[in-house]
Amino acid sequence: MLMLTQILFHTPKWVFALFATLVWLGAKQLLAGSVSLVRVTLLPVVMTGLSVYGVASVFGDSPMALLAWAATAFALLGLVTQRALPASTRYDTATRRFHVAGSAVPMVLMMGIFFTKYVVGVLLAMHPELAHQVSFAVGISALYGVFTGIFVGRAIRLWRLAFQSDRATLAV
Repeated sequence: MLMLTQILFHTPKWVFALFATLVWLGAKQLLAGSVSLVRVTLLPVVMTGLSVYGVASVFGDSPMALLAWAATAFALLGLVTQRALPASTRYDTATRRFHVAGSAVPMVLMMGIFFTKYVVGVLLAMHPELAHQVSFAVGISALYGVFTGIFVGRAIRLWRLAFQSDRATLAV
């Protein structure tokens, strides 16, 4: 318990603010609602940036880590894009907004990236030699790749719906 207290005490304040922001963003997505094409694009871009930063900031000199991240990201992207959107998902071409069902997936992904980055930071502060262990680098990088692939794959499914809806509107 003392170690956990020390870890939390030495955590910068901005980390708690980031955590609260991610919880708020994730909680908003638990409810059905309307989301713009811009937001559908922005969230995966930001989360992919955090994921890549997580790999590069710790294992940037390891080609195996970057390869593990990319391979896992593309594998999950391929799997996710094959899944159908929920039946209630709609795209309004006039307003360029999606009407989506609520989902816990974005919250889980955001928390996954956050806690992975946090735990890796703590582990590396306690055991800096881990940054040079290939198995650690590949495993953590692959985990970041999972988050990226799912986030981007989910966005691509929505972009496809928008593209198909726009094409159908133009054909009429």
